[in-house]
Amino acid sequence: ELLSMNEKENKKSILLVDDDEFLLDMYSLKFREEGFAIDIASSGQQALDKIRKGVFSVILLDIVMPALDGFEVLQQLKKENLALSSIIIILSNLGQKEDIERGMQLGANDYVIKAHFTPREVVEKVKYHLSQKKK
Repeated sequence: ELLSMNEKENKKSILLVDDDEFLLDMYSLKFREEGFAIDIASSGQQALDKIRKGVFSVILLDIVMPALDGFEVLQQLKKENLALSSIIIILSNLGQKEDIERGMQLGANDYVIKAHFTPREVVEKVKYHLSQKKK
């Protein structure tokens, strides 16, 4: 069932971008349990298509994906002026300082290394960013 824009606004919407099926399922469940509306994209291209069509409160973006990687997705968002009001959090296993700096330079609001965070902690991080944004 489609939520009206208003309902969707109240239910914070999240776009989770990752090519790992297991991870998508695990995080989707966690966010739904916490009352979020969640949409998933299993590729960079699919993510761009969804972002062009709708507004998401938060975009959780993996970096290492086939074809279009997370950095390229960020570059494309910038180029097309998309997701300007979205909080973009990179969720990746790439933990090198250069990767983190590159992600932040490309417009990410935060960078989360998957191995260091449980899904619950990622949900908390998202809530924190959303609470900061209202101020």
